[in-house]
Amino acid sequence: MNIQALINDKVSQALEAAGAPAGSPAAVRQSAKAQFGDYQANGVMGVAKKLGMNPREFAQKVIDCLQLDGIAEKVEIAGPGFINIFLDKAWLAARGEEALASDRLAVDTDEAQTIVVDYSAPNVAKEMHVGHLRSTIIGDAVVRTLEFLGHNVIRANHLGDWGTQFGMLIANMERKEKEGSDVSMNISDLEGFYRESKVLYDEDEEFGVTARNFVVRLQSGDEYCLEKWRQLVAITLKQNQRNYDRLSVSLTDDNVMGESMYNDMLAPVVADLKQKGLAVESDGATVVFLDEYKNKDGEPMGVIIQKRDGGYLYTTTDIACAKYRYEQLHADRVLYFIDSRQHQHLMMAWSIVRKAGYVPEEVSLEHHAFGMMLGKDGRPFKTRAGGTVRLADLLDEAEERANQLIEAKNPELSAEEKAKIATTVAMAAVKYSDLSKHRTTDYIFDWDNMLAFEGNTAPYMQYAYTRVASIFKRANVELKDLTAPIVINDEKEQALLSKLLQFEEAVQSVAREGQPHLMCTYLFELAGLFSSFYEACPILNAEEAVKQSRLKLALLTANTIKKGLDLLGIETLERM
Repeated sequence: MNIQALINDKVSQALEAAGAPAGSPAAVRQSAKAQFGDYQANGVMGVAKKLGMNPREFAQKVIDCLQLDGIAEKVEIAGPGFINIFLDKAWLAARGEEALASDRLAVDTDEAQTIVVDYSAPNVAKEMHVGHLRSTIIGDAVVRTLEFLGHNVIRANHLGDWGTQFGMLIANMERKEKEGSDVSMNISDLEGFYRESKVLYDEDEEFGVTARNFVVRLQSGDEYCLEKWRQLVAITLKQNQRNYDRLSVSLTDDNVMGESMYNDMLAPVVADLKQKGLAVESDGATVVFLDEYKNKDGEPMGVIIQKRDGGYLYTTTDIACAKYRYEQLHADRVLYFIDSRQHQHLMMAWSIVRKAGYVPEEVSLEHHAFGMMLGKDGRPFKTRAGGTVRLADLLDEAEERANQLIEAKNPELSAEEKAKIATTVAMAAVKYSDLSKHRTTDYIFDWDNMLAFEGNTAPYMQYAYTRVASIFKRANVELKDLTAPIVINDEKEQALLSKLLQFEEAVQSVAREGQPHLMCTYLFELAGLFSSFYEACPILNAEEAVKQSRLKLALLTANTIKKGLDLLGIETLERM
């Protein structure tokens, strides 16, 4: 149950009954401090101002109309007109029992929408590098959350598998064949081959002409070019899948929707935009001028959708892609997890999409931008030699460091157990250190912080789960043996249970905002409240009814941490 939404509805009804205009926002929020209750309604002052009333007097009218019998034990006015709501202990306890009895922790499902989530999007013939990490793991955490809420989620891995670079790669493959030398189809060798092809393309004019011809041939369906292209795509997908599997990312080859997929749509889209009068010829190219974007001279900016030589651009593909997602995939909402530097490009493409009527306004197109991963020097994260860090190398190093950590902490474990724990902790640390940061900001990648057992880190959260679960195991009981009800006798019990029942609000906020750090913050705060409860409220040596109630709170905490981490794509361990 979403308690915040329930109270928001009740306060909205009371506002209207007290004379507020229909639809006035109740603005119910979780209270920042226990002395202000569990929830606070902040909408009264704004409405009172509109009505020309004293806010505290209007707040009293709202409270007189507020139907919270059996839900709140106390409602009070604070400050200039805030309404503080203290939930009833028996009501909280009953909600706790419901959450404990449910494998979904009593989280309601939403009315199902079809939601397309565009994330990861590496390039063909290149290894995945750290620059792909954020899109991949943030996107995957949001996908898992949306599916948990009952939505039909379509994962879209927009693979960079089309365009100029294929011309140069195929031209170089042909050159090698003519020389009688093989091209290694190992992805790490392909990286060098890519660089070699790029140098030839930039410096050898004849090679450049050949490469551009191959692009045209590929785009027109030439079989020789398509065969070479398929080889390059297949190798890349195989390597990408290794990274996804290691990171427990839910993408597979079935989710690949490469740029190539929209190739047949590009000419009709350009023709249609011309016919609608949105696109015009300019210096031999086809351009859409957008009034809402001005160049430095204050003139509408031109977006090229077809070059003079007939070639198409990323914008053309992105227009076709949005159109396809609405028309063919029947999307109600489309989320793009793409680096913040692409923001204007996407906004311009979507502006054209809306003007052309390809996607109606009620279908939400959302750019969930993210900042960069920086080294400790505050610059983009690089190898010591200044090169791009391969994702596989980063994951290897994480495992190596986690191995040393587990060896130092638990040398008595078997080699097999150590390896399992180290791998789980390593992948969790890489993911959680990113997911726990606000998505839109740049963040510093720091091994020491990532693998610390203190603070808002994966090892701390995994250990918190193990510790809570072990209390329940030490009691040597099962849930069915706990016949006594949850009863709140202590403020620490109440604080813990209130936080446990806010799980659904955390889930909903991740789904709405595309911000997994909100779940990380929730889990970290929950672990802290459990520690306070554990120190203040003895469990195993309490009298039987109290012991059973507190064991239920411990079990609900373990279940909630496990489910929250699972929605982030992070595994828990029963032993650490």
